[in-house]
Amino acid sequence: MQADTIPQLLRLAAHEHGSRLALRQPSGKEVRTWTWSEYLDAAEEIAGGLRAFGIGEGDHVAICSETRAEFYLADQGILMNGSVAAALYPSYPPEELKATIARADAKALFVEDPKMLAKLKDAPVAHIILLTGEAEGAVSLAELRRHGRHAAEVEPSANAILYLTSGATGEPKMVMVTHDALVRNIRMGPAVLPLSVDDITVAFLPAAHIAQRVVVELLPILSATPVSFAESLSKLPGEIKSVRPTFFLAPPRMWERVYTSIRTEILKKPPLAQKAFFAALALGLGAAKYKRRGKRVPWRISLPLSIAHKVIFSKIRERFGGRLRVAASGAAPLSADLAEFYEAVGMPLIEGYGLTEGGVAALNPLDAPRPGSIGKALPGVEFRLSDEGELLIRSPGLSSGYYKDPAATEEVLRDGWLYTGDIGTIDADGFIYITGRKKELIVSSNGKKIFPGRVETFFKFEPLINQLVLAGDRLPHLVALFTIHTPIAEAIPGAKDAGVPLHESPAVIREVQSIVSRVNKQLAPFEQVKRFCVLPREFSIEFGEVTATMKVRRKQVLENFKTELDALYQLSASGRGGE
Repeated sequence: MQADTIPQLLRLAAHEHGSRLALRQPSGKEVRTWTWSEYLDAAEEIAGGLRAFGIGEGDHVAICSETRAEFYLADQGILMNGSVAAALYPSYPPEELKATIARADAKALFVEDPKMLAKLKDAPVAHIILLTGEAEGAVSLAELRRHGRHAAEVEPSANAILYLTSGATGEPKMVMVTHDALVRNIRMGPAVLPLSVDDITVAFLPAAHIAQRVVVELLPILSATPVSFAESLSKLPGEIKSVRPTFFLAPPRMWERVYTSIRTEILKKPPLAQKAFFAALALGLGAAKYKRRGKRVPWRISLPLSIAHKVIFSKIRERFGGRLRVAASGAAPLSADLAEFYEAVGMPLIEGYGLTEGGVAALNPLDAPRPGSIGKALPGVEFRLSDEGELLIRSPGLSSGYYKDPAATEEVLRDGWLYTGDIGTIDADGFIYITGRKKELIVSSNGKKIFPGRVETFFKFEPLINQLVLAGDRLPHLVALFTIHTPIAEAIPGAKDAGVPLHESPAVIREVQSIVSRVNKQLAPFEQVKRFCVLPREFSIEFGEVTATMKVRRKQVLENFKTELDALYQLSASGRGGE
């Protein structure tokens, strides 16, 4: 059976693996499951319901829900109907969501539950469908499915998904992708990420994000790999231990938090236990260097390391169920130091690269990942550098462009190449490295060009540092705005004894100064942070400072904390700032 569209792929999975597990959704003490046949049944019945409501091929249907099995059912039902699925980030404010629904020209809207319905009940659509529960003013999913079945004859060239970009470097845009682009993109997967019916993953990234949509929703249809879900982020660790995934995709922020948690626990242990852990870590780091050079690890390292893996590092791997075969990082840049840590403990992070406009385009080899690199081009994808060092991509998985914005489309799609906006390098072995974003380039008053992303990476391995933003455009030196991890800060001796808020505690400021000084030794003089401010709160979606995938909106942060920035350049380095 030839499969050139997403509905055809789902039908193929149901035909070949009908009775096997496809989706698993915990709910309280119960767990609801769907086989591949039941997954297909649901998609065709949802398509039948949409068709009964007058929604046809090419019409846009929005979905506003956290990542759960019912999102997958609705998404596939929309595509089965020949309609276009436009997923939203439910963490955004209701008024922003309603404006997005209007801009997307959606004729119907799926919402997760009655609570989400209350926020969006006056959304500009003709029909609202509840994915879970029942409430006045909306049709339940069960009721929608009572209108019979439908399966449109969808052409590969037909539009499938309308993505909403995160807007990390500007106003969010809408990106249109066809069935053909999606299918050709996920068909690149098996050669570099071989999944099967015997694998299982846990989905928790925002369902509207391309990494989640392509890698954790669509690719598993191709490989018939079951997907489990978590009821909430707070229950994710328990779900991971219960499901014991063999494949798991998470953003760097989660890997950073796990590392911070591990380091905090280690520092609470007796000196002898700390010494044993860091000695084992040194062995793991040493072994990794030999492996990356293609050399055999000497027995003086391999022998004690094998013991360390059994006695020490196995406990870290057990946090993820103990049988994780592929630990992947995506949706944002990963610190090389963080990648080296996980590699040392026997759980190498496989970093990949993709973007809404270009699909998933690169991945590190599973057997030889290089920390700091986004990997190599996927089969059928080409990378090259512009004269300015910008990464350009040519791929069958490219989007059709921005919805109703031909001018913006022409700006990024030229002669078959996507201008990514990322500045990078490509080494002799084909590994690709990103050094920064073109739009985020800082040019100091002495003409030096600084990519803040490169400098910020050095701080991401520090447990105390939660978030940071650098500033310094047309100014003599860099300054930094930090937010801190409260539990780590509270553990600093004397931090809570000063009678001032934690971010103003002299003990905390001294520790941050120590971190800045340590990082500065690894940077060129013009890249070094000369002054800093520890902020009283985290960057938040509420204030527009981070996206739904926790990418920092640098411009908004600089605007919101303009007073603090002005003070850093006007005051001496004492007090809240440091040199």
